[in-house]
Amino acid sequence: MDVYGLIGNPVEHSLSPPMHEAGYDALGIDARYVTFEPAASAAAAAVDGAAALGVAGLNVTIPFKRDVLAAVDADPLAERIGAVNTVAFPEDGPPRGYNTDAAGVTRAFEAHDVVLDGTEAVVVGAGGAGRAAAFALADAGATVHVANRTASRAVDLAAAVPDATGGGLDELETHLPEADVLVNATSVGMEADETPVPASLLHADLAVLDAVYTPIETRLLRDAAAAGATTVEGAWMLLYQGVAAFERWTDREAPVAAMNTALRERLE
Repeated sequence: MDVYGLIGNPVEHSLSPPMHEAGYDALGIDARYVTFEPAASAAAAAVDGAAALGVAGLNVTIPFKRDVLAAVDADPLAERIGAVNTVAFPEDGPPRGYNTDAAGVTRAFEAHDVVLDGTEAVVVGAGGAGRAAAFALADAGATVHVANRTASRAVDLAAAVPDATGGGLDELETHLPEADVLVNATSVGMEADETPVPASLLHADLAVLDAVYTPIETRLLRDAAAAGATTVEGAWMLLYQGVAAFERWTDREAPVAAMNTALRERLE
């Protein structure tokens, strides 16, 4: 039996185990997915320990995504984003690090028939999710503007992303009216009826992805739907980053429907 897992702190409420195990069961793979909660300073030790124990693959979440970079051979995308959320353990060579959060963004839009190439995109937030979204959108052919409460962080991120710009939240009123795509990559709206974007700036030509998935329908998504925009729930991003990790580890096409059903059962 293969063992896959997640390292984070805390991890007790993770939705990854049921999602991945539904995938294994659907394909008849003899595997289980478990969670590990190392000390906050033990990212490298956790990766080394997993390798020594024969763990087949790891996901990585807060607070370890940046620290794990030093313990793996990261692929170019993970290096650019500055974070690893998926680790593979090849038979020969060091552990390999990837960032599937970016795939979570692009595949979530693709699942809703949103074409990203040639679009004007706005990313709200310059943290880990914002970095993944900004690089993902730029690599898909979008022109990206990053808006963040601390404008300097948005400017710094934009400097690393091809042809991107950055600024404070006050610049949303300049960029959103002409935008095709909006991603909320902040935690605003999580377990609260709040939104980082004024409803008056939303319009019918937007496709809006909210990375927040609790609740599934956030205030931002309700406002976007009322404006006639295409809405993409954060659960889709969560699903597709897991799908990308599953396919990386198993070299098989993930059973997306089964994984999605397991995920939705835990969220609804």
